[in-house]
Amino acid sequence: MNQFRKTLVLFIGISLGQSAIGQDFHLSQYDAAPLNTNPALTGMFEGKHRFHLHYRTQWAAVATRPFVTAQVAWDMRIGKKWGFGIQAMNYRAGAGAYNTAQILPSASYSIPLSRSKFHRITLGVSAGGFHKSFDQNALSWGSQYEANNQGGHFNTSLGSGENLPSSGVLRPDFNAGAIYYFAAPGARVNPFLGGSVFHLSQPEESFLGTGNRLPMRYLIHAGARVGITERLSLLPKVYYQRQENAEELTFSLLAHYYLKGPDVFLIGGATYRNADAAILELGAKWGGWEARISYDFNTSTLKPVSNGRGATELSLTYIIFEKTTNPIPTCPRL
Repeated sequence: MNQFRKTLVLFIGISLGQSAIGQDFHLSQYDAAPLNTNPALTGMFEGKHRFHLHYRTQWAAVATRPFVTAQVAWDMRIGKKWGFGIQAMNYRAGAGAYNTAQILPSASYSIPLSRSKFHRITLGVSAGGFHKSFDQNALSWGSQYEANNQGGHFNTSLGSGENLPSSGVLRPDFNAGAIYYFAAPGARVNPFLGGSVFHLSQPEESFLGTGNRLPMRYLIHAGARVGITERLSLLPKVYYQRQENAEELTFSLLAHYYLKGPDVFLIGGATYRNADAAILELGAKWGGWEARISYDFNTSTLKPVSNGRGATELSLTYIIFEKTTNPIPTCPRL
């Protein structure tokens, strides 16, 4: 990368930083990682146990060290009303090895709203903690810059001149959510509408010890499973979240097509994240397995430097089914 492009990346990064205060990391396949989207989705699936792996790498085109997100999750159903689970998330970003590790147990409770029990609302909470850290020795500081005839360089053998009391913080974290859905298996349309609030206690996250609380993040997600034919169904979705001055709005349309011979559902679709990315997604479901891959094509102000390259995301889910099928579905028909 030449000097002009380096300068442009720095300028855009500073500009985005001014408008994206306190923004959490995000996923394009947010519905593939339900515990990360809404704690009310804990245990809301057809089966007994669900295991999930998620991986995302972003900005390899413009960063010496890309931003990496990883998740491991498990949840289960108990009866027709309760769900319990736990997820572990890890985010790593930039040359300073900025890292956030998070563990969140969660629980949900489902309430039928009609005599048929197909209309339901589920409430959920998650409570755990996070650890944030960075590597001071991996950063360059203004006091380490030495000018010379070639324009200057950073001499990392010099002291940083900074007095940081800590390069790591450990804090508790609490989230809550709710979702309404219509679960009738024979219905042409199965809608859902959910919302969640993260960082309810607004924990202090400053490496200086005080002065910076993590703001609450508000999220709304909605959509419907629409049966077109016996083999084809469409899933239009909308997703909105806001945290301080940072906001995200996405529109998605996924298609599920059933292949009777191999007993496989093919998954494909597209998502547009407002002023940020166009996303293509492919996947398949076979038995208890579901695998998906997506790619973010960058459409933001960073596009001249990134050449449209954004993020690659992978997800893998495995569900252990109960021996007897529940005659009354108690989960969103997705």
